[in-house]
Amino acid sequence: MSKTLLIYASQFGQTHKICQRIAEHLDGSGETVEMRPLSEAPQSLDGYDKVLLACSIYHGKYRPELYQWIVDHQAELDARPNAFFSVNLVARKPHKNTPDTNPYVKQFLQKTPWQPKLLGVFGGVINYQRYNWFDRNIIRFIMWLTKGPTDPNSHIEYTQWDRVDQFANDFAGLRP
Repeated sequence: MSKTLLIYASQFGQTHKICQRIAEHLDGSGETVEMRPLSEAPQSLDGYDKVLLACSIYHGKYRPELYQWIVDHQAELDARPNAFFSVNLVARKPHKNTPDTNPYVKQFLQKTPWQPKLLGVFGGVINYQRYNWFDRNIIRFIMWLTKGPTDPNSHIEYTQWDRVDQFANDFAGLRP
């Protein structure tokens, strides 16, 4: 039985929700999973057989602390099975919902020296009522530019759960 560390950064909760689904799947596969927000990530990966990092895009960027954590732990990451997935609204589009076609995943791979053994990308959620005034209007503007939903009452989940389940299967198949 392997022990997996699942580290996530979630602005509005969808990344956390996806991580919970993956953790349940891995637990059902016999793995022990420890989920932690990026702000509580351990200083050492000793004791973990596998590592999965997950981060959402917020105002067009990943958190700087994600990149710093990767730099600080790259050798440890490279020494064990690892994966990364992104959650972003660009992935709602069929031609931008794979690691090879998603601009945020491609940008991530260019910006970090770490090359995860498994990559994923999932659509997030639009829930305008949940956002503060600033976020609601920034996201609506971005959606207007990209021909997405702008109705302030919109609540649309773009996460394709069958793809999340397949990613969880693929990650479970990585062996230490």
